[in-house]
Amino acid sequence: MWAMKIPTNPTVYYIVSFILFGLDIFVAFTLRDQLIYFFSQFVLPIQNPEYRQDIAARVRNFETGSRGPALFVKNGRVIMHEGEAGKRGAGLIVLDTASALVLRTDTEIKDTVGPGIKFTKGNEYIAGSVDLRAQWQFIDQQTSGLTRDGFEVSPTISIKFSIKRPADKLPTESGVTSYYGFDADAVRNAITREVIQLGTSENSKVRMEWNQLPAHLVVNIWREYIRKFKLNDLFTSSSTSGLQTIQEMINKRVKQAHVEALDDTGIQTGEWVESLEFKQLQSRGLEVMQVRIHNVVFEPSMEEQIIQQWSAEWLKIAKKEESHLKEMEAVIETAARSEASKSFARIASRQFGGKTTLPQENPFKTLQLLIQPLKDFILNEIAAGSDMEMELRKLDEIWKWLLDNNPNNPPTSPGSGGQP
Repeated sequence: MWAMKIPTNPTVYYIVSFILFGLDIFVAFTLRDQLIYFFSQFVLPIQNPEYRQDIAARVRNFETGSRGPALFVKNGRVIMHEGEAGKRGAGLIVLDTASALVLRTDTEIKDTVGPGIKFTKGNEYIAGSVDLRAQWQFIDQQTSGLTRDGFEVSPTISIKFSIKRPADKLPTESGVTSYYGFDADAVRNAITREVIQLGTSENSKVRMEWNQLPAHLVVNIWREYIRKFKLNDLFTSSSTSGLQTIQEMINKRVKQAHVEALDDTGIQTGEWVESLEFKQLQSRGLEVMQVRIHNVVFEPSMEEQIIQQWSAEWLKIAKKEESHLKEMEAVIETAARSEASKSFARIASRQFGGKTTLPQENPFKTLQLLIQPLKDFILNEIAAGSDMEMELRKLDEIWKWLLDNNPNNPPTSPGSGGQP
């Protein structure tokens, strides 16, 4: 209007100009906020509608430079850029499906967070984080213990454990259902509860991380039970060796509320006692799936002695078994000979059984009566073979001799089917 020289009241002109300018600024900022609100929803995979306003506020704060920390937690490990941990203000934490954490302020524990997204307030920061996956831990140092007869033994112990998992896998506040499960109470107990480490000189309270407790307890149980067995008992060849017994008892102590006690020689007493280790793991929100003992190591001189002893025992057992086999062979051979003699007697005397006969005056005829059943038995009952053919030839030779030397009437040949 001024450029086109349209006459106006200067006062009205300035008032209208300021109103239009203010309206333009209002529309621009409103449009900007709505665009930020719209596009901020695509920054993260938000599933909870209540998070839309929170993510929009974090994007606005990012532009002003007054934002809080932006953190990512992967497999229980916090990943951040330099300087993120020291920032205070409204922040953002993204957790993968295998991670969980606890938030706190300077004065109190605030919240337990599972997989998904968490918007933090200005005075909140991470108290600790955990890996929800099952953990394998191998201990090959500081496991040495003394047997009942004073020998030092050091094994490798492997432990499989995890944060206690819920019976049902439910979605978190962010709408994420973890494959590994998420128990808020177990995660909180694992991170916030402290343990007094045993064996310190001043018995002072030492902070023990959640993933160190299972190994600490298992090693103490191992040393307790190894004192109940002698070195030779650990490797006995009976149904259950000492090492197997110790491994079984360690698994029971960390998995069961009550276990059967062993006496000082490793024998079950029948008394059931409370397992303090299981109770301590449960209070810390942990569960142990499996404990294994392997790669047992001791002094080289003792190892050589045990090998020699095993060799001597093996040779002794082998000789004993050899002697036993020879005895069994002799018994079987004697029994077989006896049975063969009885069978031979039954077959040879078949012509004389079941009837009373007078003594034969002709010995040649008696021999013929003995030989005939034997030859018939061989022909009818036993499969043909080189050995049997040889026996038949011998019988034929005897039969021929009888025919040639019988002074009485010569009998007909058995092969012709006649009777002598």
